[in-house]
Amino acid sequence: MGADPNIDWRQAAASAMEWWRDAGVDVLVGDEPFDWLSPEPAELVTALAPERDLSGATAPADHSLPAAGTLPATIAELLEWRIGPAAPEASWNISLVPATGPAGADLMILIDCPERDSCDSLLGGAAGRLFDRMLAAIGRSRADVHLASMCAARPSAGRLPREMESRLAEIARHHVTLAAPKRLLVMGDAASRAILSANVLQARGRLHAFNHKNDSQSEVVASFHPRMLLERPVLKAEAWRDLQMLMGGSK
Repeated sequence: MGADPNIDWRQAAASAMEWWRDAGVDVLVGDEPFDWLSPEPAELVTALAPERDLSGATAPADHSLPAAGTLPATIAELLEWRIGPAAPEASWNISLVPATGPAGADLMILIDCPERDSCDSLLGGAAGRLFDRMLAAIGRSRADVHLASMCAARPSAGRLPREMESRLAEIARHHVTLAAPKRLLVMGDAASRAILSANVLQARGRLHAFNHKNDSQSEVVASFHPRMLLERPVLKAEAWRDLQMLMGGSK
């Protein structure tokens, strides 16, 4: 039986990988046994080896990230730096997508990265249309919430690179501290792990407190990314309860 010419198999595979990541799958298990203690093939060792300079020294990894403690000190400076030449994703040579909405909004929403079908804006495409309906259901819109992404560009694999995730999480936490919203909605596992150190299924169902340096707090609610809700519509009822909790937090 030949392959169906009407199916974009690359997009289908990417969608499956994205679904598994959102579902928390990060280990592949095959049907055939594998000797994990056997030496790697020479070509694989070469491919995975760190780059070296001509002297033989290992070249340090450079993700264009500032050293710890040197992140921009104000929200305006951070937003500008986040899409500038020193941003972590600048070396990818693709457009960087800025956060949207007023930085001083009482409600901030954090996601992982731009969508595949709209990489020039945050939450575009079908996921964005669902997101807009979710905001409208609680009487809000993009004009009065601060929408930010952990990653300012969409990674080629559709998920945050493992080697960058901890630093992107650090930047996201700094972003929340500078914005100091009254309420924060983290959508998806990557955003939930960054702020709450737990995936969505572990974190949702209750209010969390995110402490700021000035002794103030943001009330945090974890919920599913609209991308997940499109894949699993049955979760929309759960997401609605999350939104009700978000807007019904302490006044």
